[in-house]
Amino acid sequence: QVQLVESGGGLVQAGGSLRLSCAASGLRFSSYRMGWFRQAPGKEREFVAALNWSDIKTYYEDSVKGRFTVSRDNAKNTVILQMNSLKPEDTAVYFCAAGRLEWQPYTAYDRRAYDYWGQGTQVTVTS
Repeated sequence: QVQLVESGGGLVQAGGSLRLSCAASGLRFSSYRMGWFRQAPGKEREFVAALNWSDIKTYYEDSVKGRFTVSRDNAKNTVILQMNSLKPEDTAVYFCAAGRLEWQPYTAYDRRAYDYWGQGTQVTVTS
């Protein structure tokens, strides 16, 4: 049974930082890509960042490049999203996701590439 549990969300002022964690279990990690998506009120869920567990290749949405960093903690089976220089427009519920790499027709940026989702964690950035 696959479980993805996010933590680390909260309230922060613009320019501040937050570190989100996604604890994963029930996966054969080397076969998966781990992604972060976010959804603001009234908007579609959008891609933020992703990482291939096996080769640590990373992907970023343009607006977060240079501010966000996705990484993994192998020992803890955890994916981390370090968010710096936060802006009010980063306010959203952030979701962790896992998708199989093999025979994957969709890119890392497409939410259809992901099979499992966490429950989400709220990030609020005030101006």
